[in-house]
Amino acid sequence: MADLSNTPNTYLLTPLAFFIGSIFSPVVFADDTSLEIIEVHGHSQNKHLALGSAESLLNDLGVDFSAAGGVSNLPILNGLMGDRVKVLVDGADVTAACANHMNPPLSYVSANQITAYHVIAGISAVSAGGDNIAGVISVNTISPQYSQSNELNWHSGYVSAQYNSVNNARKVGVGARIASNTLSFNYQGAFSDAKSYDDGNGDLVLDTLYRVQNHALSAAIRDEKQQFVIKLTHQKIPYQGFANQYMDMTDNTSYGATAQYKRVLENSELEAQLNWHDVKHEMGFFSAEKTGMMPMNTDARDISSQIKWRLNLDSNSSLLLGQAFYDYRIDDWWSAVEGSAMMGPNDYININNGQRKRIAAFAEFESQINTKLWLNSGIRVEHVNTRADDVQPYNEGMAMMTMSAMPMQPSNASAAAAFNSKEHDKSDTVVDISVLLNYQLTHTDELQLGLARKNRAPNLYERYSWGVSNMATTMIGWYGDGNGYIGNQNLEVETAHTISSTYIKSAQNDDWQVSANIWYTNASDYIDADLVRSFNRFGLENTARNILKFTNTDAVLYGVKLDLAANIHQSKALGNWQLNANITNTRAKRDDTNQPLYQIKPLHTKLAINHQLGRFENTLSWQWNDAKTRVDNNRLENQTDSYNIVNLGSKASWGDLTLSAQVSNLFDEYYQLPLGGVSIAQLKKGESTGFEQLAGQGRSFNIGMSVAF
Repeated sequence: MADLSNTPNTYLLTPLAFFIGSIFSPVVFADDTSLEIIEVHGHSQNKHLALGSAESLLNDLGVDFSAAGGVSNLPILNGLMGDRVKVLVDGADVTAACANHMNPPLSYVSANQITAYHVIAGISAVSAGGDNIAGVISVNTISPQYSQSNELNWHSGYVSAQYNSVNNARKVGVGARIASNTLSFNYQGAFSDAKSYDDGNGDLVLDTLYRVQNHALSAAIRDEKQQFVIKLTHQKIPYQGFANQYMDMTDNTSYGATAQYKRVLENSELEAQLNWHDVKHEMGFFSAEKTGMMPMNTDARDISSQIKWRLNLDSNSSLLLGQAFYDYRIDDWWSAVEGSAMMGPNDYININNGQRKRIAAFAEFESQINTKLWLNSGIRVEHVNTRADDVQPYNEGMAMMTMSAMPMQPSNASAAAAFNSKEHDKSDTVVDISVLLNYQLTHTDELQLGLARKNRAPNLYERYSWGVSNMATTMIGWYGDGNGYIGNQNLEVETAHTISSTYIKSAQNDDWQVSANIWYTNASDYIDADLVRSFNRFGLENTARNILKFTNTDAVLYGVKLDLAANIHQSKALGNWQLNANITNTRAKRDDTNQPLYQIKPLHTKLAINHQLGRFENTLSWQWNDAKTRVDNNRLENQTDSYNIVNLGSKASWGDLTLSAQVSNLFDEYYQLPLGGVSIAQLKKGESTGFEQLAGQGRSFNIGMSVAF
């Protein structure tokens, strides 16, 4: 990164953080003693102006997103999405408790609540987290700050607001802290409300409206050697539209608690954590933009514990030992609809007392072998157990009549009976291994290499979604493709072997830096989906969809990333000018058919010029995405055209007041999201003739304000 001398505390001062951050993807950390500034690629950003979804912070770190709801987009790393990406919020696992993954982990935290975040794509140290093959995204909202006084007094606070014209979005964030030299109490809140947005043609993109509020209250106490923190959270989403799903979110109410303890010992450090998260989730219909009558309900709970002990072997080496336990439970049922012959008289029980338990232990060795060579290696062993109880369809008699009247559509009654006749208990033991090397060739040349074996066990929906009818299967799936999915109890654990290498070249005076990263992943027992049959619910020429069954196959993914950061001018009269550029290309395919995997982003690039003069900061950015022509035919994935997006923004600070203004999609370009899925809402409303790709946002005028006090 160019001009690192002006970005203190951007990286944690440990070889591991710097190495992972510079090789496999950018890593951003906030300084816990100064939460006003987060550095992003050398460009300072007032975190209080970052409101709404955490996606706004992670885009610049190489994270792509599969479109979902306004705050529920699913992260993608190196072409891998969903549960393959481990997302940790304050070090805790939070599981998406929905057949459509409408409440993924990042949806539970607002950008203004985040004080530190980092991304590790592809190869991560075993201590970063298991049960993933794509990488780890970690966001932290816990960062106690203390004062110098013995008395508990006011410490700091802020109020922020933002407005976006494209969807009439209004966002507010607030924070307040009181502290002494041993105690710290902090509150962080956020509220967002948005209508459906317009595309570049000025047409309404139906069912993209949402409303959400988040609250977090933390308390911390410390002395010279130890610290204890407890955090309580609450989220309420009364509604959130999902244009590429058959259902919408009509309520998501969650409560959570996290307790952290850290202690410094004579020659080691101890860290322990407990987490609890409970969510009640409802799906249905709330808007005239997409209508229906079917309710779906989910109750779920995550409980986990972790303990880590780092032993300093000598001044240059350490051994980290850890143990973790994760217990996830879920009930998923679809309430009977009064007066409906097909959706009653019984509740449809999709997952009954579903359980997913993980017990993990790991050991990790880290050493600065000499002035040029650094090593991190580790092993992690996990035992994963999944189970579920018996299920039931809406109506056994009606299911049989439906089968008689429509011989091509199987019976849910028969499927339930077959499911209940089997044992639903499956255990897997998996082993993760990683080796990370960093070699300083010269003062300005650096070579980095990583090797890893990573595993992910199937989630409960992949294993235990048992329905086979058109309606039942189309309620399953987080892909936004309009297809239906059937679970498979015989699924095996995904295993990915990945190699990644990066070469970094810097100028002698740090005025520029260029890096080239190449990576390759061979995934065995990759969970994909095979065709079972087709159906056409809307009866139009272009409205056929597929029913698919989850299956194991082998897959190959590979890619290259080039990054450039440079200081292009610096003077008192004209200020500081920086250039940042990136180009990324990813390819992925199934081994057995050579067909592309689903939702692989085509070649894309970003170019940004950042300017700072006194209190003013300005940014001009250009994004280009190539046409998407490599598509998954099993999922009937659409091709998309290439497009350009230009954004222009400015920000100025006067003491504790910061104002911002931005025009996103400056030229009002119409484009379809290559990772957007299809617009089911447009089709149901009769405003399209088929499953058209979801369009992106048109031009938006955005203004923001933040006041610290």
